Amino acid sequence: QVQLVESGGGLVQPGGSLRLSCKASGFTLDYYAVGWFRQAPGKEREGVSCTSGSDGSTYYADSVAGRFAISRDNAKNTVTLQMNSLKPEDTAVYYCAIVPRLRFSRSTWRSAGRYDYWGLGTQVTVSS
Repeated sequence: QVQLVESGGGLVQPGGSLRLSCKASGFTLDYYAVGWFRQAPGKEREGVSCTSGSDGSTYYADSVAGRFAISRDNAKNTVTLQMNSLKPEDTAVYYCAIVPRLRFSRSTWRSAGRYDYWGLGTQVTVSS
């Protein structure tokens, strides 16, 4: 059974950090590009970061570049998103999603419709 499970969300003060994990089961994550997306209430789902997996390439939205870092651990079948210097505008439900490497395109990594499978998400709230 193909499954993606996000964890690590929570409530954090502005300037704080969180580490999100995306654990895959039922398949080998190494064959997929993995993206992190977020969706705040009343807003569209937006791409935050992605790891293509083929050559170690990583991608970030301008709003999180320099603050977030994506990494993968193929041995644990997990991709993590380290989030530092969090801001209230980072508040959202965060999702991970996958697309096979062969269909990955760096020009469309932020397009949610390009991804095949999604986790159920984890809530991140940044508030004092």
